[in-house]
Parts: sequence; structure tokens; C-alpha cells
Amino acid sequence: MGEDGHVNFSLHSCHTLGTLLLKSKGMRAVGGWLLLLGPEFEACMATKEGSRRSLVLLFWLLLFPCLLLLAHPSGKLKISMASSSTRQLLSSSKSQSMEVRPQPPARPSQSKANKHEVPSGPNPISNRISSSRGMESQWLMGEQSSRSEDRRTANISARTFSLEELTLATGNFSPDSILHEGSYFRVYKGILHENCQPVAVKQLDMNYSRSNRDFLVEVLILSLLHHQNLVSVVGYCSEGSHRLIVYEFAQLGYLEDHLFGVERCQKPLDWSTRIKIAIGVAQGLEYLHNKAEPPVIHRDLRPSNILLDEDFNPKLSNFGLAKLGPAGDKFHVSTEVVGTWGYIAPEYARTGQVSVKSDVYSFGVVLLELIMGRRACVILETNEEHSLASWVQTMRKDPNRLPGMADPQLQGNYPMTGLDRVASITAMCLQEEVDRPLIGDVVAALSSIVVSSTEVHGATTASVTSSLCH
Repeated sequence: MGEDGHVNFSLHSCHTLGTLLLKSKGMRAVGGWLLLLGPEFEACMATKEGSRRSLVLLFWLLLFPCLLLLAHPSGKLKISMASSSTRQLLSSSKSQSMEVRPQPPARPSQSKANKHEVPSGPNPISNRISSSRGMESQWLMGEQSSRSEDRRTANISARTFSLEELTLATGNFSPDSILHEGSYFRVYKGILHENCQPVAVKQLDMNYSRSNRDFLVEVLILSLLHHQNLVSVVGYCSEGSHRLIVYEFAQLGYLEDHLFGVERCQKPLDWSTRIKIAIGVAQGLEYLHNKAEPPVIHRDLRPSNILLDEDFNPKLSNFGLAKLGPAGDKFHVSTEVVGTWGYIAPEYARTGQVSVKSDVYSFGVVLLELIMGRRACVILETNEEHSLASWVQTMRKDPNRLPGMADPQLQGNYPMTGLDRVASITAMCLQEEVDRPLIGDVVAALSSIVVSSTEVHGATTASVTSSLCH
């Protein structure tokens, strides 16, 4: 080719290479330098002397941005790649909108109420969430972004199940395998045929507008968080329009069935077991609030979302409504009001501002139900008191009325001092937000309650030996 042809060819190659490199996120610096210095290269090549130095100039033109890349603080070019199972989950979920209008919380009359140590040292969720808070906040807040959607499932390590595997495990989702029904999901007992492992399979109703969002949040949250008082996720299925989550199987089922079950097939929970459950639930919340950075707010704590293993160790479940809490000097996160009527903190219902203390209020309601064996919302509806905190304080002030707070199925087998102290902790959790304690203080207060046989009012506490009939 002639000299002019050589110049045009080199300039065209430079611009083409720069444009292609600009399309790659990791190589924009290289492309930028090529496009920036392209005119200078053309001017040099246009001269007779510059034509002889074209190869040398082109060499330095390409070498300089490469040196810049090598000088990057990380020392290498970072490229994030999702696993094949993550790609499958993502591709089947992209068609669903992540911005949905929240459904109003159902009142109880409208629907059915629905040994690992805490890791020492750096916390896994602290390392993996705090470094990418912006992205995590987007999917927990339900904000749609094509860029964040490619990353939001990159850390999911749970196993991917096929629909055929879970159909076989649950006996074709037999009604006889149903363990629990919520407003927008069903939980089935299943047996994995490869190793005969019992599991619980949660099937989401995709007619519910929040199902796809709840599915993504719950799988990712439970893949990152690990604690003895949080349910463990085994895997998930995202095949076609189906969204299923596979959990470890909790032998004794839901706390709700032990407290309010009409046809109970187990003995009532004794006093010491109820305190054990209360402490375990509080420790699970303490892990979410204090160990995770930023904190995680459950937003739907209630007995139907608390599972019990064979030793009555509680495990928090159903994280579909979970949300990242405030970071830095912020105290609240503004969001839509979701949850279950009767367990939602009053300030959250009024303002839409949620904080870790919103979970503390919900815990206070659960604690009250643990010692009463009755639904707290029924107590509030049938009494003149305007709040549960006022009702509890009224009961505590009159020693003759205090025993009326205890579950009749305890048959008086509880320490009066212990009942009074639990009632006091309950009232503190149900106070206005500014006076409400942090969950760490609640754990310390509950742990200090020692049940002594000499304090028991009545006969010796009966031990619980039977389990739910599944």
C-alpha cells in the first residue's frame, strides 16, 4: 500500500481497537488512551519522518495504558463471573419486575397465621455485604437495575435443584406432605432420594406480586448468613415460572403449632423450654443486628416463622421480607410497610421508617405469646388498654393478676419471680422506640433468669418428650 494508505489503515485500526476496548468495563482506560492519542498518531504518520517511526509510536501507544493497568491498587484486573447455577437463577428471574406494590398485611381473621457457633473473627456477611452495600441495598429495596441484577446472585452458593427432583422428593407435592401454609406459599416435607435426607420445600405462589423478589432475597440472605438460630438453606429451584426453596428439616415444626395448635399432638411446652426458645430467638436476632454489617432487619418475626429442631432449639425462618438496616450515623431506613398485623412496631406502621428496634418490638410480642399461650392481638382486642405494653404493666402492678398472664397449660409450674422478670422484659420491648432496649440487652436479661426448682409454684415442671406429628 502507499504511504497514505498506510496512514489511513493505522489510524482506522487505532480507532477500531479503542472503540472495542471501551465496550469492556475493565479496559476503558486502554480504549480511552487510544481514542485520545489517535489524532496525534495521525499527525505523526502524515509526516515523512513520522511514517518511519510508526511502529515505535504504536508500540508506546499500546504499552503506556498497559503500564497504568499494572499500577492499579489491586494489582490485577477484576472480572466478576457468576457460577452456572447463578446464571440459571438470574436468567429465569430477569423477566419478573423487582418493583412491586406492597400488599396490606393480613389480619389474623383473614388468613392463616402464617451446632454452629457464631464465627469468630471477620464475619462473612460483613466481608461480602459491606464491600458491595450499594448493590445489596438495591435488591433488598426492590430496585431494578440491569447491572446490579447481574451481580445480586453472584455469591449464592446454595445447590440448584431441578423441578423433577423436588417433585419426586415431595411425592408430586402431595397434600399429605404439607407442613405449613402461608398466604402466598406452601411448605412440604420432602425426602431427597439421593441420600434420604429429610428437607422442607417451600413453594412460592407466583401469582403474588412479591414472590420473585422474596425468593431472591431469601436465597441470598440465607446463603450469606449462618448461625445456629437461623434456618439453613439447602438449595433452590428456579425452573420456568417455579420458585422453590429447600431448607433443613426442623423435626418439631413451627412454634405456632406448639402454642396455638388446635389439635396438638405433643405435650405443652414447659417453662424452662419456653425460656430456652426465647433466648435462642433473641440470639438469632442479635446475630442479624450486631454481627452482620450492615445489620439485617427481619421485619416478619412471629411464631409461624420460628422453627424448632429435635432439641427445641429455635431457628428463624422466612426471610423474604428481610431488609438491610441503616449504616453509619443513620438510625432508620424508609421503606414500604410490610409484615403481619399485631407484630409490626407502631412507629414503623405510622411512618414507614424501620430499624433494628422494630424487630425488638416484634420479639416482645412473641415473648408475650410464649408465656401466655395466647395470641397477643386477641388480648389487645378484648381489653381496654390501648397498647400491649400498658396491659403488661397493669398485670405486673397487681400481684394477684400476674399469674393470669401465664399459659393455663403450665398448670402453675413456673417460678413467680421468673414470670415477673419475663413480664418486665416483655414490657420493655413493647415500649415506644426511644425507650426500647437493643436486642443484645434483651439476650443478657433473659440469660440471667435462672429457673430454680425451689422457686417453682406448684408441681415439678414436666419435661417435654413428644414431638409434632408430621
